Amino acid sequence: MLRIGLTGGIGAGKSTVARRLVELGARLVDADQLAREVVRPGSVGLARVVEAFGPAVLGPDGGLDRPVLADIVFGDPDARQRLNGIVHPLVGARTAELMAATPADGILVQDVPLLVEGGMAPAFPLVVVVDAPEELRVRRLVADRGMTEDAARARMAAQANQAARRAAADVWLDNSGSPDAARAEVDRLWRERLVPFEETLRTGARQPCGPPELVEPDPGWPEQYPRLAARITRAAGDLGVRMDHVGSTAVPGLAAKDVIDVQLGVRSLAEAHRLDQGLREVGFVHTARNSQDCPKPSDPDPVRWRKRFFYSADPGRPVNLHVRELDSPGFRFALLFRDWLRADAAARGDYLDMKRQVAAAHAGDPDTSGYAEAKEPWFDRSLDVANRWATRTGWRTPTGPSGALPSSVATQKV
Repeated sequence: MLRIGLTGGIGAGKSTVARRLVELGARLVDADQLAREVVRPGSVGLARVVEAFGPAVLGPDGGLDRPVLADIVFGDPDARQRLNGIVHPLVGARTAELMAATPADGILVQDVPLLVEGGMAPAFPLVVVVDAPEELRVRRLVADRGMTEDAARARMAAQANQAARRAAADVWLDNSGSPDAARAEVDRLWRERLVPFEETLRTGARQPCGPPELVEPDPGWPEQYPRLAARITRAAGDLGVRMDHVGSTAVPGLAAKDVIDVQLGVRSLAEAHRLDQGLREVGFVHTARNSQDCPKPSDPDPVRWRKRFFYSADPGRPVNLHVRELDSPGFRFALLFRDWLRADAAARGDYLDMKRQVAAAHAGDPDTSGYAEAKEPWFDRSLDVANRWATRTGWRTPTGPSGALPSSVATQKV
């Protein structure tokens, strides 16, 4: 099963996207709908809300008077926290029931209006954010929901801003055009990304990556890393010690394959198999292929270079995750070469020239394995140079928690 987090600001048209995903075959869990369900008349949830806020929140029919409750909690963080403390656990329990009933090959879309505000993005393998310009959203809220313009703007101001949503979004879906245009975008997303994502995640059959193709440096690479790191951090729990963006996409200005490499440092590789289930839940699959680095001529013992290797099942964002012990040569190797190439323009240029030559030589390969192996002699020749740079500059292998490791990853179950 593939879980998708769907969110967007009020008036962006998130419900339109959700309906189309259901038409295509997804199962929908609507957090707003569940929030209403768990406080329906006669429910335990409603009784707890009345106990917390008084009988004034009840309407003439004995049900919850939502406008009255909204007036109480809007603008009062403490009141809102009390309400969330009642409703969120009940919604979480009901969500778990619906998840358990979803087929193994299903795509479950969780419509969560406050997904970003609640720090829940790392819990999902993919987050889709629906957006539209602010003025259009205001017009929609006035026309479709009968809000005043001031009320609409106040509701929007109380939600996450666009920058926060962009930081959480794997998919940014612009819903400022016609309904037909929105449906076409959703159809493309379903066909090209969600369906193959689910299949790869379920079967573990990695999609062919094709021959190596170098692309120009993308400023989006370092911007995407924190979102990926947040997922991995959440899944790794106390097994993970240090996280780093490594590889060519971590070196500014360096052309590279459009693949983000992440290194997770652990205390013991013998325990790393415990990562498998948690990482699968956020979209990463373990594979025996590339399960250990190539041994270096100066150290032919392959055990010293061993790692546990995962890849992202998301076809829209290729990611390689290398899990290595903190004290291992492979762990040091990845960080040393990244930092050396960042600091040394000549080395960076030499490396790029070599990569372009090797990529051209392997342009007809069905995958990138030959390209990767052909680069190894350059690394072997350059290791001494990199080590001399480390000695000269005082570089040491970092082993503590990385500054790039998210420190406030939410652990709320969704």
